[in-house]
Amino acid sequence: MLKKIPTKFKNLSANRKRSIISWLFLLPSLLGVLLFFAAPFVVVIFYSLIDNPIRMNFVGLKNFVNVWNNAAFKQAGINTLKFSMVAVPLAVVLSLFLAAVMESRIPGKSYFRTFFLSPLMVPIASVVLIWQVLFNYNGLVNDFLAGFGIAKTDFLKSDKAMVVIIALFLWKNLGYNMILFMAALASIPKDLLEVAALEHANKYQIFWHIKVRYMSSTILFVAIMSLINSFKVFREVYLMTGDHPYETLYMLQHFMNNTFASLDYQKLSAAAIIMFIVVSALVFVMLKVENRFGRDVEG
Repeated sequence: MLKKIPTKFKNLSANRKRSIISWLFLLPSLLGVLLFFAAPFVVVIFYSLIDNPIRMNFVGLKNFVNVWNNAAFKQAGINTLKFSMVAVPLAVVLSLFLAAVMESRIPGKSYFRTFFLSPLMVPIASVVLIWQVLFNYNGLVNDFLAGFGIAKTDFLKSDKAMVVIIALFLWKNLGYNMILFMAALASIPKDLLEVAALEHANKYQIFWHIKVRYMSSTILFVAIMSLINSFKVFREVYLMTGDHPYETLYMLQHFMNNTFASLDYQKLSAAAIIMFIVVSALVFVMLKVENRFGRDVEG
């Protein structure tokens, strides 16, 4: 009499079965990641190495060299770097300061918090409209400065344009960063702060040697998010100034948007990869700094 051959699935161990079931549940998400993230990234790399999407002749690193030597790309890269180097540290430091202020007992703290959180609820088009009213040649800021005898300035078409965008970036992002720091401050062990107070440590020492060190991971996260947001400031600049703003406001996103409009996919792909490498390098440096600074408080 022939014995019934058990199926392969029945011979699997319980752990193997659970593993397969887990992967089946993860399969839709994995397919989504592969389809909408991994596949487009591979296509971008492919486009950066060919001369034309139609002929598809391999040209190596020629597109990268052409982009790197492009005057518009250099101008956009320098402007974006300047903006990030100023806006990101300010976003981290000011939001940390605001969180520390919120932690203290000050009158009207709830109103103060609402003021910095309100930009999160305002559509970006409305924010841009407010900024245009403020910094237009005939705007409120020029009217205010005229009261002190200062001549009018077209802020968005002068060397002061970068200052306006940095102020907009900070106003838009400080509230969110402040909430993150407030949560980090609340998670610091209270007994450690009490011991420091008993050891006669002053507020300055407690803040820098305890609070800041325990918040190193949060500071890193806020810095990375601010860096990413600084590379997305194109939206605000575009709504205020259009495709070709004043030269100090010409960002990498302007270069890529204009390149996409001209259907120069190989140049666009090469520029995107260069931008990805630069951002990844900056994030890697941040991770190394945080690991060195905060490793003694982990675990």
